Amino acid sequence: MPEPQSRAAQILGERLKAVRLERGVSQETVAHLADMHVTNLGKIERGQANPRMSTIVRIAGVLDVDPGELLAGIGLAELPGVDRVNVRDLIDELKRRSK
Repeated sequence: MPEPQSRAAQILGERLKAVRLERGVSQETVAHLADMHVTNLGKIERGQANPRMSTIVRIAGVLDVDPGELLAGIGLAELPGVDRVNVRDLIDELKRRSK
């Protein structure tokens, strides 16, 4: 069964596509320069793929954008699955229980 599509992947894909269109280049051009298949780039732009960090950095480099800009603001809430707890929440809960 395929992994559920995450909001994180959708956001990344939308941002990549927006930058690519802003630069006025085709998926084929970006894929060629990033040394990847155009089908894979299309899946990433549609939020249907969860690219590796190296792929994100490579595409960002080709598009001349900081990879951090593409990932800014994407957090645990944008990932599918069970409820996520961060360290701050855990510490607060442990403090609450110890009172």
